[in-house]
Amino acid sequence: MNHSDSERVATVLGTLKYKETPKTSEADLIVVNMCSVRQSAVDRILSLRKEFDKLRIAKPKLITILTGCYLFKDKLKFLRIFDQILPIEKIGEITKILGKDFKFSKDYLNIQPTYLSKFSAVIPIMTGCNNFCTYCVVPHTRGPEVSKSAKKLVIEIKDLIKHGYKEIWLMGQNVNSYKDGDTNFPKLLKRIDDIPGDFWIRFTSSHPKNFSDKLIETMARGKKITEYLNLPVQAGSDRILKMMNRPYTIKQYEGMVKKVRKIIPDITVSTDIIVGFPGETQKDFNDSLNLFKTIKYDMAYISEYSARAGTVASKMKDAVSKEEKTKRKFLINEALKKTAQEKNEKFVGRIVLALIDRKDHKNNWVGKTREYKTIVIESNKNLMGKFVKTKIVDSSPWGLRGELI
Repeated sequence: MNHSDSERVATVLGTLKYKETPKTSEADLIVVNMCSVRQSAVDRILSLRKEFDKLRIAKPKLITILTGCYLFKDKLKFLRIFDQILPIEKIGEITKILGKDFKFSKDYLNIQPTYLSKFSAVIPIMTGCNNFCTYCVVPHTRGPEVSKSAKKLVIEIKDLIKHGYKEIWLMGQNVNSYKDGDTNFPKLLKRIDDIPGDFWIRFTSSHPKNFSDKLIETMARGKKITEYLNLPVQAGSDRILKMMNRPYTIKQYEGMVKKVRKIIPDITVSTDIIVGFPGETQKDFNDSLNLFKTIKYDMAYISEYSARAGTVASKMKDAVSKEEKTKRKFLINEALKKTAQEKNEKFVGRIVLALIDRKDHKNNWVGKTREYKTIVIESNKNLMGKFVKTKIVDSSPWGLRGELI
């Protein structure tokens, strides 16, 4: 989401004739787009004060602006560092700060982004969140859920496909709760899948509480909807899930994964999990570890719990030491490593399609398969932004190696 927000900031600044510079010492204007989900991100913003003070000595007319996600209680701290602070939904008002006579849409999601990629686009279909997980500040920084017009989304994506885009990422704090009139998320997916063209559809993030059978059916029938699902579990213990205000049980979660794998056998399933949540006992952690061994995830985003001021969880007693959190993260990662290796080994010998998104070193090209598996292909051809057919010749827990066909 922050990536997409930055692309909209780039549009506003580009319209005002500002040009990007790689060196802050050359800048007349610095706009920082922050994420405040983790306290560490907030601390990094606060650490900019000394750097900005030095820059202002050399450039007294330097303008600094902070936008993105932030808590109101942090605003006074940031005002000691930045000249102006704007919530991301009001980024169009940057024109007033800079004394420019140009008006942008009041709905910031309707500001056309300046895409950083020529073949892969991140499309926010909604913003905000109504879930209030006890460890998360998003409902406080982004506000309640607001969905973008389905009609506008379809028009936007049609235009991207017309201009050669090959991958469309539908983004939201909880895409499953998308709603525009009679159009819910499965219906939106169907409308986008019906757009003519050769492209892939991916989406994130899905909340288990409203991951529906209709969505699974739509994913299975869609020709362009890729075989990848990120379904954050956050904890393997029902007791901890309740403390997190995650309204589902592990049994229900396991049922969802079992159902989606039955209907879409080749699907890659990833998850998000937090270790060391306040009050997490050894038994609670063992439940999470056992869940990984049972589900056999392909990928996972594993986080050590850290208190975020302003959340309910930050007021809970954090009884898990830093050392224990690190140990638990390691054990989860080891379980993941084993199952990811088993999953990836099954790809060896298969011929798959991949979209190349970067060059590594020498002639190594890196991309993703439909199943969102990282793949490395050696070739002296320019493969950037292209769909390529490749035979998988080797695997590791974190990726595949292919030969170009």
